[in-house]
Amino acid sequence: MYQEIARNKRKTILLIGFFLIIISAIGYITGLYLDLGYGPLALAVIISIIMSLVSYFSGDKVALAMSGAKQIDAQQNPYVFHLVENLAITAGVPMPKVYLINDTAMNAFATGRDPQHASIAVTTGLVQALENEELEGVIAHELSHIKNLDIRVMTVAIICVGIIALLADWMMRGYFWGGNRRSSNDNKGAGGVLIIIGLVLAILAPIFAQLLQLAISRKREYLADASGSLLTRYPEGLARALEKISHSQPMRQVNRATAHLFISEPGLNGSGEKSTVKIGKLASLFSTHPPIAERVAKLRGM
Repeated sequence: MYQEIARNKRKTILLIGFFLIIISAIGYITGLYLDLGYGPLALAVIISIIMSLVSYFSGDKVALAMSGAKQIDAQQNPYVFHLVENLAITAGVPMPKVYLINDTAMNAFATGRDPQHASIAVTTGLVQALENEELEGVIAHELSHIKNLDIRVMTVAIICVGIIALLADWMMRGYFWGGNRRSSNDNKGAGGVLIIIGLVLAILAPIFAQLLQLAISRKREYLADASGSLLTRYPEGLARALEKISHSQPMRQVNRATAHLFISEPGLNGSGEKSTVKIGKLASLFSTHPPIAERVAKLRGM
């Protein structure tokens, strides 16, 4: 478990490092391309941070409202409430708010910018279908997201994606609305190379940035699986829960903006397919979650 946790933390740091390299490269090329120095990079950073901070401080309320979650207390559902409470004490984190989603699908998610402002939501279908140890494994997984500050990590990733998207957009606009101003002062060969590099970066960088963001999301799922198993000392409970969840029907209220929060993609049905397209090797690159079969194999290998 400790090895799996350390491995996923290292991979997350490496992926964020790739983000910084891409941002530095595209920021330098954009400034050179538009002859504006580091101005575009600084402006893109400021805009992306402001936009992401709004989501960071209010995103939990939006996610809970969009999923139709209703807050519960110890009197309304003592079983779920005390299960969360006991695991929160074990994990050493403040008691999060507990929500129920009236849906026969089996799923759960955690949200909140830090352990002091956290919430856990589970579907009624999950509570009814899982045994005690299995539900405990799912809740431990969600508490691990809170303890590992995954919302912060994903906010950093979203900021990086926003910076790259803005820089790429400005570079494309600069090309179509007058081209490279610096090229008039440089020789034709250097100007032409700069235009080609700029166009390639403008087209491919946003796609690559999105893939990096999704890769970070998948690594945080593996990390939460391992951290949750360390919390319960029983990986098999979460493994069995994931197997049952993989055969669940899709959730009624599904939104792409919040899909990455759930323990399993809420748009999947029991055959492991989305409503229209089967997930293959290429499609899995654009998934917010790693394949459940791989997660179960890792859990049983601990």
